This record gives sequence, structure tokens and C-alpha cells, in this order.
Amino acid sequence: MVEFTLAIPTYNRAKYLPIILERLRSQVDLENLSWEIIIIDNNSTDDTADVIHSYQAKWDLNCSLNYFLEPEQGVTFARLRAVREAKGQLIAFLDDDNLPAPNWVKEAVNFAQEHPQAGAFGGQIHGAFEVKPPENIERIQGLLAIRERGDKANLYDPINLSLPPGAALVFRKQAWDESIPNKLIFKGRLGKLKVAGDDFELLLHLHKAGWEIWYNPNMHTYHQIPHWRLEKDYLITLARGCGLSIYQLRLINASNWQEPIIFIKIFLNNFRRVLKHIIKYRNKLNNDIVARAEMEFYLSSMLSPFYSLILAM
Repeated sequence: MVEFTLAIPTYNRAKYLPIILERLRSQVDLENLSWEIIIIDNNSTDDTADVIHSYQAKWDLNCSLNYFLEPEQGVTFARLRAVREAKGQLIAFLDDDNLPAPNWVKEAVNFAQEHPQAGAFGGQIHGAFEVKPPENIERIQGLLAIRERGDKANLYDPINLSLPPGAALVFRKQAWDESIPNKLIFKGRLGKLKVAGDDFELLLHLHKAGWEIWYNPNMHTYHQIPHWRLEKDYLITLARGCGLSIYQLRLINASNWQEPIIFIKIFLNNFRRVLKHIIKYRNKLNNDIVARAEMEFYLSSMLSPFYSLILAM
């Protein structure tokens, strides 16, 4: 019986895959673990398939390396395919630009054993920046899937959308099967708006079903962040995509009668945040990338109820 499945959804990132596969070859203390690695190629047009097939031909690790093509575009479809193909009782997702520490798999398995009510858990994700990031990047590092919540394990707070990112995230397959529907709202960062919410949606369904969501400080991952992900236009697009998902995410754990209340609260709370931000940074918004990204997130969050109404038309 396979205990642990490590799934890597990927799209046109062939040059990154050898790096992460070598990291996985270097995982320690797994002699007694039955595990597998699966690559979900989300309709790539580069040589992703060739890279994986080349590795398969010379693979000598004590786990299988499997490749699956998922032609339906979007990380949600890649994750759903991974779950269908996975044989493990635990399913871990690593983004193709996330490099795990040598003990990442071991610490994930240990944590799951120690926390049987954990439906999902993430660890520490550190930024591995190609260039020096903008000043005060820590204010928006969550947009870049960076999580550093200290050295003690703690519960996330789904009610307030305090949740781990989908990168470097471990699910208990039982929790997934019992809680997460096959048809989901968010498909991944597709189209011009790059609307996010796909990872939080999964976790909110787990929470709704009564599972706990944890932070495991002993799992360390390093997110490779190239220079272009720190440019103003990219960060603004990222912030906008996260903000536009807020209203729909809030509705997942809400009753029908609460919808108009949530609509009003999101609009008014973020309207207040926008005004405060303008007053505080009114002379810096054109030049301060971090402040500008924050402003975009507040504006998009404020507009997210109306965005949801447009989608429903």
C-alpha cells in the first residue's frame, strides 16, 4: 500500500523540473516509506514530457515516477487529476518552482501521524529571490506564496481566510474524498484577470466538513522567484486576482441568508481600507510597488461582490 503521493502540477516549466526532481532524489530517512511521485503535465507545449520520460528511463529511487497529461487547462484540473491518479493516503502538492528541504517528505509524514484531525497542512515557504526584492516586501509576501509563521505548529483560521497557499501543501486523501466536490468554482489563474482562489477554495471545503488545517514549521520549502515576479505590473495583476476572489470564497462557508450581509461588509470594510491607504500613501502610490499592490488588493476585494454578480449573469 502506498502511503504518500507527491504530485507536481506543471505547465511549460521544463527547465525547472530537473531541479525539483534532484531535490526529491535527495530526500532522507524514507527507507521504510512506500511513496510515489506523479507529474501532472497541464497541457504543456514545451519539452516537459521529454524531460520526465528521460528521468523515468534512469530513475533509481525507491519510489515510482509517473507522468500524466491533463489537457484541461488550469491548476484545479491538474490537482483533480492528481487526486484521481494518486495511490497514497497522503497527497502532497509541490509547485514546479518550489524546492523542498531534504527532510520535507519525512516531516510531512510525521506531522500527519501526530495530527490525525489535520485534513491539510502546509509548512514554511521561504522566498528564494533572483534579485533583491522591493523594500517592505514582507507586507505582500503572501501574494508570492511565502509563509513564515514561526517555529511552533499552529492552526490556521479559515473563517478569516487565514490559510496556507496551494504550493507545498499536504492533504489527507480521506479528507479530500469526503469534503471536496469534483466541480469547483476557481480553475486557476486563467485569462487576463488571473483570478486566484483555487487553493483556498479546497481548504474551505475541508474546514466546512470539520477538518483542521495546520501549519507545520518543520517542513521547509524554497520558492524560486525570478526578477519579473517582482515587477510592478505582475504584482498588481497578482493582487487583483487575489482580491477578486474574496467574495466567492466567503460564501463557501456561509448560509444563503448571510450573502447580502457579506456583500455589504466586504464592500464597506475594503472601502474604508482604500481610503486609509490613500491617505497614508497618497504621495507614494506611483513609486512604491508594495503600497500600489496593497491598494490593488483592497480595491479588487471591494469590487469582488460585483465581479461575482457579473459572473452569475
